[in-house]
Amino acid sequence: MNHELGTRNYGKEVTPVPEEARTLKVGLDADQIIAAVKRMKKADREEFIEDLLAATSPEYLRSVREAREDWRAGRVKDLEEVFGE
Repeated sequence: MNHELGTRNYGKEVTPVPEEARTLKVGLDADQIIAAVKRMKKADREEFIEDLLAATSPEYLRSVREAREDWRAGRVKDLEEVFGE
């Protein structure tokens, strides 16, 4: 699944995902979910949190798009330019 809510990207074509395929009902409370996330390996946890942000925050997606556009256009600075050596 790509990070546009409700779509899957198969090659160049974006296919809508039906609402029922995007809804997952589980019998877990928030504490159980938090405990499960804490047990994840760090890399898996970071990826999960990024996916969660992407799925729930249009602002986050917009900021990622803008950052990628800035990168492609060369509107970036490396750490040394920002913080010195």
